[in-house]
Amino acid sequence: MESMDNNMSLEQFQADIRQGIPAELPELPPYDADINHAPKRKDILTPDEKRLALRNALRYFPEELHAQLAPEFAEELKQYGRIYMYRYRPQYAMYARPINEYPHRSEQAAAIMLMIQNNLDPRVAQHPHELITYGGNGAVFQNWAQYRLVMKYLSEMTDEQTLVMYSGHPMGLFPSHRDAPRVVVTNGMVIPNYSRPDDWERSNALGVSQYGQMTAGSYMYIGPQGIVHGTTITVLNAARRVMNGKDKMPLFVSSGLGGMSGAQPKAGNIAGVVSVVAEINPKAAKKRHEQGWVDELHTSLDELIPAIRKAVEERRVVSMAYVGNVVDLWERLADEGVEVNLGSDQTSLHNPWAGGYYPVGLTLEESKQMMADNPQQFRKCVHASLRRQVDAINRLTERGMYFFDYGNAFLLQASRAEAEILQADGSFRYPSYVQDIMGPMFFDYGFGPFRWVCASGDPRDLELTDRLAAEVLEAERAEAPTDIQNQLDDNILWIKEAGRNHLVVGSQARILYADSEGRMKIALAFNEAVKRGELRGPVVLGRDHHDVSGTDSPFRETSNIYDGSQFCADMAIQNVIGNSFRGATWVSIHNGGGVGWGEVINGGFGMVVDGSEDAARHIRNMLFWDVNNGISRRAWARNKGSMDAIRREMERTPQLRVTMPHLVDDAVIDKAASLF
Repeated sequence: MESMDNNMSLEQFQADIRQGIPAELPELPPYDADINHAPKRKDILTPDEKRLALRNALRYFPEELHAQLAPEFAEELKQYGRIYMYRYRPQYAMYARPINEYPHRSEQAAAIMLMIQNNLDPRVAQHPHELITYGGNGAVFQNWAQYRLVMKYLSEMTDEQTLVMYSGHPMGLFPSHRDAPRVVVTNGMVIPNYSRPDDWERSNALGVSQYGQMTAGSYMYIGPQGIVHGTTITVLNAARRVMNGKDKMPLFVSSGLGGMSGAQPKAGNIAGVVSVVAEINPKAAKKRHEQGWVDELHTSLDELIPAIRKAVEERRVVSMAYVGNVVDLWERLADEGVEVNLGSDQTSLHNPWAGGYYPVGLTLEESKQMMADNPQQFRKCVHASLRRQVDAINRLTERGMYFFDYGNAFLLQASRAEAEILQADGSFRYPSYVQDIMGPMFFDYGFGPFRWVCASGDPRDLELTDRLAAEVLEAERAEAPTDIQNQLDDNILWIKEAGRNHLVVGSQARILYADSEGRMKIALAFNEAVKRGELRGPVVLGRDHHDVSGTDSPFRETSNIYDGSQFCADMAIQNVIGNSFRGATWVSIHNGGGVGWGEVINGGFGMVVDGSEDAARHIRNMLFWDVNNGISRRAWARNKGSMDAIRREMERTPQLRVTMPHLVDDAVIDKAASLF
């Protein structure tokens, strides 16, 4: 029997999966101080609610264990603000194994097990022992009992069943059919009037709801690579916009090296700029440096500022991490007159009160203590810090820096802190990157973060899929209309260079921005390669929710929709419903995400491509809908790129009939408006 990590054989690993929640109490593992742990959550429950939280947690276990587990869980709730059930954390190594190592009756279910374990891989996850993948609160599950029960269900499931997931809790396996999703996931689907940040804290502490972020609770996170491509495209096009032929090396400054934000320095290198990213957490900065995602670590601004000037002067592409507070960095850059060309921020400001943002003037540990013990004072410190940060950014933009919001709620939270971030008409002083770059150039045409994972775990499979994807895009480029040629050129270059840039962390995964035509043709090429045996295992398809169709987010994905519907969530809900009966292997719908609880609804999917005719049919039906649903909505909002794109699609697809808007002359509106 093949040996597993931690001296566990494959047979033992499979037995551990099949048993689910152990009948006997496992030993309590020691607290691992070397792992990056989630901050303590604030004490928000009343005494009666704490009793309810304990009752909710203990329902996973038989009565004879309650007397021993109750005080243990009570201590976790007191010490961490949550009940994680650390005792039940598995002792096998957590990573995406080759698909055939998982005990299963359904290959689709085995693929989902692989993706879940990848989300919790310590190389990938931000707080792996708290089951949080990224963003400070993006959870796969609420506790380890849920993880164990889900893995057991997946090991038993057939292709005639569907597992129903309620915010990390497996409601159960239900009779279904082969074309139905194997798993349906909902996260944070609370009643709208109970969707404030404190409502999340309360419901999560009770163990009844969770923040799934985007790809965390959808089992589709692939490490920082998942965002590096979009960040590269954003930085590349922002630099083109700002430099406009200037013979200088662009300097890009931002913050955050945790989950998604960890992609920034790698993207800066690929885009060919000098990048400086601040990170307050030394463990996060060190991890990115060890993974090769950032070139240099700096702890002193006195040493960093000259290093920045030297790199720009030498025109040397390099990524630097400042291990410290980004406000100190911004203020020093402004004080010393450093010419910054591009600026942004990727602190998790969707989660400002629970570890997403650390205010200037406090150490990391002081912040963690204050957010738990004195949340009102912590809120004041965050607001004061944001005001200082915006003041420094404003000084630099007055000298020519192009600053953009990276969809993390920076502008929104800065406005709530009463920073100088608004214009006279009440609009934000700076654009969202979707408004200026990703929306009009990519989303409106259906280009978005298509991704795949080679379930064999074999790097040779990834190399082959890279080559197949490049061939598809080159063929599409040969006949492409002029308005999408640049997008295809950038993506062809990306996929050809992907292997050289060492983007893999965890599973053998890749991401690529492609439109509807490209995604379907790439997926069909993978399916044929599996069928012919050229690929050694199936391929899992997916995407980030950060796409044309899956997310309704007025301050990010739909921020370039101007007909008033940017606050409506019909698109995301329709997307998931449509994917579920068109062949997705699993679907998910979440409240929350990168801009905050109550600020966005986003839907995702996963699809297993196994070389079958069923898979080919699902690819044609589902991927077509998954993209064109969003293009149609954007076309109805009068976005010109989407109107052009959907007209072309209707010419290619006779069965497609989309309601198109009639455009009104401004003079007609002006004349009628005079009657108001």
